[in-house]
Amino acid sequence: MENIEKQLREEAKKLLAGKKVDVVVGYEQGTLPLQTTPCFIENPDDVEKLVWNSYCSQNLAKFAHDIIHQHRESQARVKPEERTKKIVGIVARGCTTRSLIIHLQERQYGRDEIVVLGVPCTGYISKKKIAIAVDGDEILESTVTGDTISLKTAGGEKKVPLGNVLSDSCITCRFNNPLLVDVMIGEAAPAMNPDGEYDDVNAFENLPIEERWQYFTKEMAKCIRCFACRNTCPSCYCKICFAEQSQPTWIGVGVDETDVQMFQMMRIFHMVGRCVDCGSCVEVCPMGVDLRKFLKKLDKDGFELFSHRAGADIDNPPLLSSFLMEDKEDFIYDPE
Repeated sequence: MENIEKQLREEAKKLLAGKKVDVVVGYEQGTLPLQTTPCFIENPDDVEKLVWNSYCSQNLAKFAHDIIHQHRESQARVKPEERTKKIVGIVARGCTTRSLIIHLQERQYGRDEIVVLGVPCTGYISKKKIAIAVDGDEILESTVTGDTISLKTAGGEKKVPLGNVLSDSCITCRFNNPLLVDVMIGEAAPAMNPDGEYDDVNAFENLPIEERWQYFTKEMAKCIRCFACRNTCPSCYCKICFAEQSQPTWIGVGVDETDVQMFQMMRIFHMVGRCVDCGSCVEVCPMGVDLRKFLKKLDKDGFELFSHRAGADIDNPPLLSSFLMEDKEDFIYDPE
């Protein structure tokens, strides 16, 4: 990790000093244990803020998109011949590069507007799993050494195997190395366990439909409509979300059971062929809603029906923007 962090800072400094990018989006140390936070570096002297460790959880592609679009809006009153581009350098693991590929495929910005600093990933720590491991005690300090995380809590100290507290998205990740790279940092990371990617979905599919619906309603009953899942998702970039649209009004804005279920159902279906399983939505959900199971179901269908993996190949068009005569269509008539 230290070598990757050092190289990352060196490469970021070169890009900024050489005016190759206007800003580098990366991670810096957070104010609490187990936490990093996105940072936006414009001065080469500030690259020492950059960190890379097992606490770097958020998918940074969201910020690359927003920075570029905010800059474009700021250029609206500038004469066409005087308009400039905002070049964003972005620290990106495998899932982040998949989101960047989706942005490029959906023509959200040009390839020349991003510079990708690819980093190998061995998974990030799930704060929810950590909380369970320490029985909810307040964590005062944490240190990762090799395959172990040491936790100092108000009730004492505890050591936990790192593999036990990695995000579920990381445990079965098949794209933990960057797929789109301008500057590669470090060596490729060893593969995770992609063979078990759909185990949870398969078990869920085998349940009776009544039990599946029961599980969905139980999970959605936790939702408080804070929109954290939407706000952190790199594939949610509409200027006006359908959930807040007033002309027409698709759903209510309160926490009525039907409105909550409809919001989550529509948002999940908006992710068809676009969810990269980065786990950001699950990580930021304050209520612990199991969103991943439903997103992975659509991901599985996309692969099994159309051999498509979201953001896996920039030359493979998005699932819902392409059509082949041999596409399977049985599911239209027999959704079971």
